[in-house]
Amino acid sequence: MATRKVTLSLDEAAWSFAEQAAARAGMSPSAWISKAARREAVRTGCGPVPDVTALAAADAAEMAAAEEAMRAAG
Repeated sequence: MATRKVTLSLDEAAWSFAEQAAARAGMSPSAWISKAARREAVRTGCGPVPDVTALAAADAAEMAAAEEAMRAAG
């Protein structure tokens, strides 16, 4: 998926939440915010998702990786 570099302003609490959630998900804050923005846009009915199958496969892969990490952690 192509990326675009942008500048955002977030209040301190929002940034802290994003950092914590991203760390728990094993991803960068930038990737986590991108995913959260995409999900919220779809949830509120903004624009079509370009390739739902690819996004679902990526989500399934992320879920499998997270489950594997949890098993490895005990």
